[in-house]
Formats: sequence, C-alpha cells, structure tokens
Amino acid sequence: MMKDQGKRAATFATERIGLIGLGLVGSALAERLLAHGYAVVGYDIDPARSEALRSVGGEPAAGPAAVAERCTRILLSLMTTAIVRQVVEGEGGILAAARRPECLIDTTTGDPEETAALAERLVDQGIAYLDAPISGSSEQIRHRAGTFMVGGQREVFERCRELFAAFSDRVYYLGPSGTGSRAKLAGNLVLGLNRAALAEGLVLAERLGLDLPAFLEVLRHSPAYSVAMDAKGDRMLDGDFTPESRVRQHLKDLELILDYARRAGQELPLGAVHRDLLVKAVAAGDGDLDNAAVIREIRRRHT
Repeated sequence: MMKDQGKRAATFATERIGLIGLGLVGSALAERLLAHGYAVVGYDIDPARSEALRSVGGEPAAGPAAVAERCTRILLSLMTTAIVRQVVEGEGGILAAARRPECLIDTTTGDPEETAALAERLVDQGIAYLDAPISGSSEQIRHRAGTFMVGGQREVFERCRELFAAFSDRVYYLGPSGTGSRAKLAGNLVLGLNRAALAEGLVLAERLGLDLPAFLEVLRHSPAYSVAMDAKGDRMLDGDFTPESRVRQHLKDLELILDYARRAGQELPLGAVHRDLLVKAVAAGDGDLDNAAVIREIRRRHT
C-alpha cells in the first residue's frame, strides 16, 4: 500500500498546482498537496503568508498572473466571490497572464449566482471552472476530514478526481456550476447552528453546576451528538479559541445564507437568532477568534 502511494506521489511530483489565498484553509490545502507529492506555487496578498508557504516547501509567486503562468490547475481559497472576481479578472489577475491555466477550482464560500456567472465567462475564455467549497475547519482539512461539495461540468470534475483525492475521500459532485456553493450555504447553516446549540447546552450545564467534561462525554454518547462536539467541545471547555475558522468569517457566510433565504421567500428563524449572536460576538471583539468562541457570547447573556 505504501509502495503504491509512493509511486502515485512520484507520478505527480512534477506538476505544479497553483494556490491563491494562503489563510487558514489555503495553508491547510497547501500542506495536503505537498504531502501528496505535488509542487505548490502560491500567492497571498499578505507577504508573511507567502513566506510561510516557502517554509513548508512551497514556491511563492509575485501575484495571481505569475501563478497562472506556471500552473495548468489553480485552487482559489478566498474570502468572498468579489475577491475571486478581482483575482481572476482584475488587473494583474489570472486572465492577465501570458499563459492561462486550464482549470480553476474555487473553494471559496461564495455567492452561487455570481459563481455560476463567472464559470460561464471563463468557459468563453477556454478555462474550466469548478466551485468546490469545503465543509470543515482548517484542522479537519489538514487531516483529510473536510467535505468537498463540487459544482461544474462533470467531465472537468472527473479529470480532477486525483487532485481532490489529495484532500479528502469525502468529495461529492452535485451538479452544474453554482451547485456546490448552494450546498455549502445550506450546510453552513446547519453547522453553525450545531455549534451554537452545543455552546448553549454547555452554558446551561455550567449554570446548573454540572461537571462539564463529564457532561460533554455524555452528550457524545447520546442522541444529541453532533460532530461539533468533537471539533469544538473541548475547545469551548478549555477556552482555546486559537482560530481554525473565525467567527467573523462565519458571520459573513450567514449574511449570505440569510440573503438567499430572503430571495427564496424562506424565513430562517434560528438563522436570524444565530446572526444576532455572531454580530454581538464581533462587536465584543471576538471576530477573529475561532467559531468555538460563540460560547463567550452566550455566557455574556447571564442575568
């Protein structure tokens, strides 16, 4: 088995994969690619992140166009679809490169309609595009435990299967461009509410005088179980809010979720309550903490 894996890594060692956006998720993706035997050419607007890529064996580039000129496939890991458009179509962007890539794989949690429109424009430019947002924190991605939701042309997805295999066995093709982004919004709604419910339950147990580690263990073996308990439960109890995913970023996602719900004529009562929690958490200075810090906002509501 290990011998086969070594052969597979050697096969792809000469291919450079581009990676634009080297934050929490992007850096985890870079580590997975390097571990799988790919070379990584990366860019981030923050020079310190580019240097961090160099320190783990990647190759920093001067900008998006410079990445495109060296790579036939590029991953995007950015904050918003607006930033994606700038990186792709803006000055010094991917389309400005003398040599353009064959395929872009966009892991950004973005606007589904804008994502689908960008995919159409890129097809006209001869560039394939997959929206492939990820459910999971940077630490889960680092350990191949993220879930990829992919939209785009099926044949492009099939051509990239071996690349996705570097990241996870949980890779799902869902349909045309924008489908992956739509699934990520609905999934993030559930994920965020799971975290908030866990935090609220732990705070109540705390007020009732229960032993919290013991209570968390009970929850893990009860019908109330969710993966949030494994990912965030101990961090909530320990007060470890070093970011693997940030409160501010989930609030950004939730605003997009609520906007699409309004367009669809669907009320999301729990989503609205969750938004209020996150808005107040950011206002209290918790925006750059890990999403587990939602427990701090619930504790602040003690009367």
